Amino acid sequence: MDWGSSWDFLWHFLIIFAWIAYLLVLFQILGDLFWRDHETSGWIKAVWVIFLIVFPWLTAFIYLIARGKGMAQRAATAAAAAKQETDAYIREAAGRTPAQEIADAKALLDAGTITQAEYEALKAKALS
Repeated sequence: MDWGSSWDFLWHFLIIFAWIAYLLVLFQILGDLFWRDHETSGWIKAVWVIFLIVFPWLTAFIYLIARGKGMAQRAATAAAAAKQETDAYIREAAGRTPAQEIADAKALLDAGTITQAEYEALKAKALS
């Protein structure tokens, strides 16, 4: 068995893995810089990009250490905004407003079809 080719395969596998990992981190950092961070100036963003190209791993680690918490907060804020936009679109596409849902639930309650607890649950769901 030729162990040299096996070790070469393992080495190439690790290099490819590190390259893909770096690309994922790079795109997360660039996404944070250019799409989610609206407070940092363009010059500072350019400096980060230059350092990401010249010293890729070191700059990525420094960025994650220095700005990781803010990066996570901006990502969470963007995710919450996307969820609100999606929910609003679904409500619009369904053609029913929360007021209509509550009115229908109230009609079911008045007709005796549902209980007061079920009405409250439907009302809470419509308002969420």
